[in-house]
Amino acid sequence: MVKSDLIKQECAICGNNAPFEVLYPANFKAAQIDEDIFSARRIPDCCHYRLVRCLKCGLIYSNPILEEEKIKELYKRSKLTYEPEIKNLKKTYGDYLKKVIRVIPGKGNLLEIGCGNGFFLQEALKQGFKKVWGVEPSLSAVEKAPKRIKQNIKNEIFHQGLFKNNFFDVICFFQTLDHIVDPNKFLKTCYEVLKEKGVIFCIVHDTDSLSARLMGEKTPIFDIEHTFLYNKKTLRQIFEKNNFENIEELDIANEYSLRYWISLFPLGEHLKAFFTKSLTFFHLQDKSIKIKVGNIGIVAQKPKK
Repeated sequence: MVKSDLIKQECAICGNNAPFEVLYPANFKAAQIDEDIFSARRIPDCCHYRLVRCLKCGLIYSNPILEEEKIKELYKRSKLTYEPEIKNLKKTYGDYLKKVIRVIPGKGNLLEIGCGNGFFLQEALKQGFKKVWGVEPSLSAVEKAPKRIKQNIKNEIFHQGLFKNNFFDVICFFQTLDHIVDPNKFLKTCYEVLKEKGVIFCIVHDTDSLSARLMGEKTPIFDIEHTFLYNKKTLRQIFEKNNFENIEELDIANEYSLRYWISLFPLGEHLKAFFTKSLTFFHLQDKSIKIKVGNIGIVAQKPKK
C-alpha cells in the first residue's frame, strides 16, 4: 500500500490559475492505493480523484493527485492483467498502424511507450519496421515479453535522456497519455527523440464519446489512473502547444471479447456475473466484436526545420 499526501494539479493546456469547475468529488476515503488499482485494463472499480474541467479549454483532469514519485512506484509494481485481450488489442492497433504508415517517413525505428509485454512491437516488426523499442514501467509485463522483444524494452518510466535525439521515425502510445502526470514534458521529450518529419500515433479515451456522456461518473474512463482526459479539441490543443503539426484526428473502433465488454459496463456485480455465466454457457465469452465506443486517435508530425 502507498500512503501519500495529494498535490495540486493544473490544466495542462491553459497553465497555472486557470479557472475550473468540479465535475465529481473524489470517491476514495484515503490516499492509500495499491498496485492492483494501477494495473492496466483491470476490471473498472469506479475509483477516481476529484475530477474537474477547465473553464477555458474544457480539458478534464484529476486534481489533486498523488505525488508523481508515488505514482511511478505503483506503476512499477503493477500487473499485466489483460492477457486474454492481447489478440484483439494487437489486431485493433495493428489495423490502425497500417492506415498511419502512409504518413510515416520510413519504417526504420519505432518506439512504443507503455508497451506492456511487447505485443504491438511484434506487430510492427511484422509490418516491416526494421527496429523496435519499448518503454514499460511494469516489471510483471516486461517479464512476459518474448526474448527478441524483451531485449529492446526499457523497464522504466519514459523520460528525457532515455534515447538519443532525432532517432525514431514513429512513436506510438495507446491509452497512455491519459496516465501521464506532466503531458507537456512528456510530449516535449517525444519531440526531441523523433526525427524531423517523424510521426506520433496516439490513442486515448474520448470524454465527448456517447458512452461517457450516457454513463457520467460511472464511465470506466473516470479512473484514478487517469490524470488528464481528452476530447478531439483538447487532444489537438496539447499537441499544437508542443509544436507538432499536420495533425489528423481519428475515430477509433475497438475490438474486444464479449466478456471484456461486459466487464466495462456499470451493471453491478450480480448482473455482470449473470451475463458472464450466460456467455460462458453459450460459449460466447471469447467472441470478439468491434465497436466505436469511446476512443479517439491522433497522428501528429514533428516539422522539418
